[in-house]
Amino acid sequence: MIIFGTKGYLYQLAILTLLCGQCGNPAAHTLRKRVTKFTLFFVPLFPFSTKYATQCTFCGAEQKITEEQAEQLQVQAASGGQAYGQPHQQQPYQS
Repeated sequence: MIIFGTKGYLYQLAILTLLCGQCGNPAAHTLRKRVTKFTLFFVPLFPFSTKYATQCTFCGAEQKITEEQAEQLQVQAASGGQAYGQPHQQQPYQS
């Protein structure tokens, strides 16, 4: 009997001040990375899905972003600069 499945991991990469596309407030947003790994006998072996998103701490809206956008936002966070503006123009998604 072989037991296999998936396990999800959520990493918080940075906290940025952005203008929320949902509520319109300049609020703190968490930059998150969600990795889903294939498991065999409950041991995570390799990632098969990686997704990035920002979440507004004011209204809770979550928006998908690309890996390139996530890297740019991380560079902004590391340099200490505050980014006003939206990371993209997509609709929020539910996970």
